[in-house]
Amino acid sequence: MSTALKCESYIFDPRPNYPLLLTAKRYWSSTTSSTETAGYTLVFAHATGFQKEQYEPTIEDLYRLLPPHVFIQEAWSVDAPNSGEAADLNEEYLRWGYDSTFGWQEYARGLHALLTGLGTGVDVDFAKRRLILVGHSFGAVAQVLALTFQPQIQPEQLILLEITCYRPEDPRSKVNYLAEGSEKRRDIWPSNEAALSQFQSRPPWKLWDPRALQLFVEHGLRPLPSIEYPDKQGVTLRCTRRQETATYRDPHGIATTYNTIGRLSKRVPIHLVYGSIANHIPRPMINDFLDNGIGRENIASLRHIDGAGHLIIQTHPTECAGVILDILKQGQQSARL
Repeated sequence: MSTALKCESYIFDPRPNYPLLLTAKRYWSSTTSSTETAGYTLVFAHATGFQKEQYEPTIEDLYRLLPPHVFIQEAWSVDAPNSGEAADLNEEYLRWGYDSTFGWQEYARGLHALLTGLGTGVDVDFAKRRLILVGHSFGAVAQVLALTFQPQIQPEQLILLEITCYRPEDPRSKVNYLAEGSEKRRDIWPSNEAALSQFQSRPPWKLWDPRALQLFVEHGLRPLPSIEYPDKQGVTLRCTRRQETATYRDPHGIATTYNTIGRLSKRVPIHLVYGSIANHIPRPMINDFLDNGIGRENIASLRHIDGAGHLIIQTHPTECAGVILDILKQGQQSARL
């Protein structure tokens, strides 16, 4: 991470209101005041199988590109309960009913609890912040669903990168290629170095920004043995193969988002960002979501990043930072009017 950025780790405990712990990191610039109340507070949510640190290249580049007239008080990135460091803390509890399906609402409930202060470990009143919620894929859906709980969260903007949202009856929901693929994926390596060597030589990892790949190896893997593999040695995925597959099996979060995002857009400006390459959700399904899910008239802005596919944060962090910054600039200008 850039030496100009400071970072602090947190464990958020929402019990007894919600049983799963969250882990989060706060980032701020060492060259500006973290108490700048005019600045934005950005909160990032990641895609399935990833972890909060995947946003660090985007956050670094965002601060690097930041002009003097746009203020960021701080940025937060939050692990889903079955991912990153949170997966280690929740390892035992995740075996209680989450093995077959992990609902996308679970990430949303954790985010909502964090942002409304329904727990301990993070002494920040987000209700007094100029909130910008950013989500990628699964994390984009989680950010939308977090707005459906009470007490109500009121961010200034919602920025959704490659949101995974489509009609529940579409063929993609019938043939779950992501769940089928994750069930078969390799999930044990002799070491972090061996895993990195494999990733660097194969798609999709070899297409990633080198910073994102290094961070995935550092924070997406954990040493063995584990509850999942009590008799194995080496390293394995922090978001286990079982949990990744269980997350891909949940159709409800996507369906709820498809049917509620249009109404939520009346309350919060929603910006949609897609890669120019539709390599996850086919373009006709994206167009249906734009037309009939959120409704094009309800979109605050629709942007595309050239050359990017679904893993937009991993392959194009600098371009993502530029898009986020452009949205922040527009918000800053609107606030002055």
